[in-house]
Amino acid sequence: MSTIVLFKDVQKTYDGEHLVVKNLNLSIEEGEFLTMLGPSGSGKTTCLMMLAGFETATSGQILLKGREINRIPPERRNIGMVFQSYALFPNMSVAENLAFPLKVRKVAKSDIEAKVKRALAMVNMQKFADRMPAQLSGGQQQRIAVARALVFEPALVLMDEPLGALDKQLREQMQYEIKRIHEASGLTTVYVTHDQGEAMTMSDRVAVFENGRIQQLASPSDLYERPENAFVAGFIGESNQLQGAVTRREGALCSVKLKQGVQVTAMAGHDITAGSQVTLSLRPERVLLGSQAAGCENVFNAKVKDVIYYGDHLRLVCDANLAGDFIVKVSNDGEGRRIQSGDTLNLGWKAEACCALQ
Repeated sequence: MSTIVLFKDVQKTYDGEHLVVKNLNLSIEEGEFLTMLGPSGSGKTTCLMMLAGFETATSGQILLKGREINRIPPERRNIGMVFQSYALFPNMSVAENLAFPLKVRKVAKSDIEAKVKRALAMVNMQKFADRMPAQLSGGQQQRIAVARALVFEPALVLMDEPLGALDKQLREQMQYEIKRIHEASGLTTVYVTHDQGEAMTMSDRVAVFENGRIQQLASPSDLYERPENAFVAGFIGESNQLQGAVTRREGALCSVKLKQGVQVTAMAGHDITAGSQVTLSLRPERVLLGSQAAGCENVFNAKVKDVIYYGDHLRLVCDANLAGDFIVKVSNDGEGRRIQSGDTLNLGWKAEACCALQ
């Protein structure tokens, strides 16, 4: 794969004092689905807006197919854009909405109809060409917004939280739909969201933003299984996070003394040495109970404070004297169903299931 977008030492400030994007270096590969993920104010949307041309980088370069685009206006960048608000023209039919970007680009009349039909087919909306936007549901309007971004065959498609206005079931349906369209078209897609489930479901790679910087850029599975720091571990998925200091490191493992005075054996993250103040990250589903915990390097006695039913699994809120509530996820089978609030049990986890991070 070749690089289609390159951010080189890009910085952005609105007031001349506070950087909202700090020294961003990022390459986006042709044909990939890359998501910029992070909390509000982390810089992800500003990066997308600079790529689209609606914001200007304070310093650094943004290149599209090897050509610097910092000073090129949005309409000349050949980039498709999908917004959360759909941004459809209410006084135009669906077909007219799709034809509009083609007319602006002076596409021949004879080609416009064929391109509109092809774009509608990509989103399975062929029967709605003559409808007005107000006659469509939210999900249908979003499909048309996606089709309009694709109709002029852009070099790149940008999506800014496009599913934020939809209800949960429709949002999940549209996630798969957008991923299907991406795979069918092969178009490079850059997607912005604060919803980590959305990012994990749809992306080839995810750039996790916080405080104007990329904290980690990796595949969804690598982000979940091998977070590089405590922020990523806490932001991606759910984890029990315990504070302590490293007392010893041996190879890939380290011993950590928690603030409560107990010792835990864990995998050592990047640049972890004896004396490092660390956060231990442990996924709730990696905790073993009862007899299964016996063979683990880390075993503790815990009292079950609450059992919460989630359908396919149970969520146990435990007190293990390890700082606050300790969360365990167990499958909703016969054994799991026997656990009740007030029970005392052993819980444990293997050293490789827990990582010491900074």
